[in-house]
Amino acid sequence: MAQWLNATVSETIYWTSSLFSIKAKTGPLPFIAGQFVRLAIEGPEGRIQRAYSLVNPPDSEYQEFLVSTVADGLLSPLLQQLTPGDTVGISQPASGFFILDEVPEGDNLWLIATGTGIGPYLSMLATTEPYKRFKHIILVHSVRNSADLAYKELIESFVAKHPGQLRYQPVVTREPHPGALQDRIPNLISNHQLQQQCGQLLNSKSQVMLCGNPQMITDTKALLIEMGLSKNLRRNPGNITVEQYW
Repeated sequence: MAQWLNATVSETIYWTSSLFSIKAKTGPLPFIAGQFVRLAIEGPEGRIQRAYSLVNPPDSEYQEFLVSTVADGLLSPLLQQLTPGDTVGISQPASGFFILDEVPEGDNLWLIATGTGIGPYLSMLATTEPYKRFKHIILVHSVRNSADLAYKELIESFVAKHPGQLRYQPVVTREPHPGALQDRIPNLISNHQLQQQCGQLLNSKSQVMLCGNPQMITDTKALLIEMGLSKNLRRNPGNITVEQYW
């Protein structure tokens, strides 16, 4: 049974009117980069809770979460209203198998996300493991509008620390943006535009992690299987590891 830690909000970062990050100071918590916990707020009718991936690395004093506000959601509008000093519940222990420990070896590692699905990748990229294991790492973040490209400075700092090894490729589907591609991820893979832009192959020797919109995951996974990749299972290791966000 999950235990609950009452954490104090230290900062809320507003990326857009409906996209924000919450930071809460707890001291380091035991988890593996890529895992998730549940956030909770006590309401009149009891605890309201939902799962969110940790954005921060495991050794951080602060736990950080990237949240998209759902207009008719029960929890996200309440989280958006939190200010420093407020209390938010964090479940313990962390859960989930969307971690690099579950990913086999490969020639390169593709980290493909839509929206808030970039969260667990930021946690992974703040650790040493991906850089020890993979010669080339490609972070692909697809959003509707350029303002939704959260954590660009953090990502650019990762790239600066690992030049030639880590590549960041934004995708903005609803408007042109410098350096970004403009199409759905499955289409960009199918016409090889993504691979050409990133200078990396995407084949049966690649490892691919998919996180975010279920439709993106379904369509991309089907396409990758057509290309000769296979779903990664513990009993049958493959190339495609997935995490759906709703």
